[in-house]
Amino acid sequence: MSSSPQGTPADIDGRRAWLRLVACMVLGTIGSVGMWSIVVVLPAVQAEFGVTRGDASLPYTLTMLGFASGNVLLGRIMDRTGVIPPLLAGIVCLAAGYALAATVGSIVPFAILQGVIGFGAAATFSPLIADLSHWFRRRRGIAVAAAATGNYIAGAVWPLAMQLTLPAHGWRVTYLAIGATCLLLMTPLAAKLRARPPPIAGAAEAAAQASRLSAAGLTPRSLQVLLSIAGLGCCVAMSMPQVHIVAYCVDLGFGVARGSEMLALMLAGGVISRLASGFLADHIGGARVLLLGSVLQGLSLAAYIPFNGLASLYVVSAVFGLSQGGIVPSYAIIVREYLPAREAGRRVGIVMTMTIIGMALGGWLSGAIYDATGSYRAAFLNGIAWNVLNILIVLFILFSVGRPRPAYQ
Repeated sequence: MSSSPQGTPADIDGRRAWLRLVACMVLGTIGSVGMWSIVVVLPAVQAEFGVTRGDASLPYTLTMLGFASGNVLLGRIMDRTGVIPPLLAGIVCLAAGYALAATVGSIVPFAILQGVIGFGAAATFSPLIADLSHWFRRRRGIAVAAAATGNYIAGAVWPLAMQLTLPAHGWRVTYLAIGATCLLLMTPLAAKLRARPPPIAGAAEAAAQASRLSAAGLTPRSLQVLLSIAGLGCCVAMSMPQVHIVAYCVDLGFGVARGSEMLALMLAGGVISRLASGFLADHIGGARVLLLGSVLQGLSLAAYIPFNGLASLYVVSAVFGLSQGGIVPSYAIIVREYLPAREAGRRVGIVMTMTIIGMALGGWLSGAIYDATGSYRAAFLNGIAWNVLNILIVLFILFSVGRPRPAYQ
């Protein structure tokens, strides 16, 4: 694949770009199973290995840490080589990780292999998003958000698909089936992305970005730090329902199947939210969309505390999904609005990594708080506090830097 063709300026926002987006969404839907499968099998793994809820959350934490490191490393590689090498590496990690995880006999090797799975799943997130951002200008917001929906479509589809084998054959057979699916379906799709992005012609845009940051007393590094802290805070909050909704439903007596349905509903709402947020970002900017989503996420997270009946949990989960789905891709849009295009893979990867670390920290922290208190109420309150931190940082960015002019003006 060393002789990969290169796109032309005419391809930006064109038919070739939109076809590439479709391929990225499908790849993201398949590969992002690496983030969600552990959430569904968490109760079964806890029971089989005889560990506490906090210890059973460790594989999820390592999954997210693997996903985080993959976003940084594979994003850097993408800037230098194009998207194909990191994508192929991710496919290998997914297939091997699932196959080996299905054979282990204790929580520690299982958790380590979940880290490998998470690393592989990262290939279908930041590298694809950063690559696509070079193929769109007028519709960059909706394109980035649509690419990121693969992650949520996976969360809506895979928990239900896993119910085809999980109840009758257990989580081990389910893991083997997932690994084979990733290898067989993702490899031919990767070949569709051989073309390199069109040449970057952004000297004027980069100068305008630097001028705005300088006027606000910021540098690219300091803005990156602020975005990273904000991403950490919002995703500690986000992880509480996403990681523990299945276990929460088991504790309330509703069962794994109901919890899986709520997770699917939550993430299906997230798909709608991501697309809507991308559309809005093309008109009002990524930072304003991030602020809107963060406020709504905090409100819906608070609604979990008083409403714990079966019907109300379905409703709250749907509202939560509609509230928070556009938050994470907004960070990638902000990076492309405020920071140099030639560094997109690295900088998007770093910010995405902090959101993932937030998910990992929040997933573990919620389990630890549950073990300490015997309920999830304090864990929900903890998430709300982290969400407030995120909102304050976004407000600072908006008031100090403002909204950049669209790239096509």
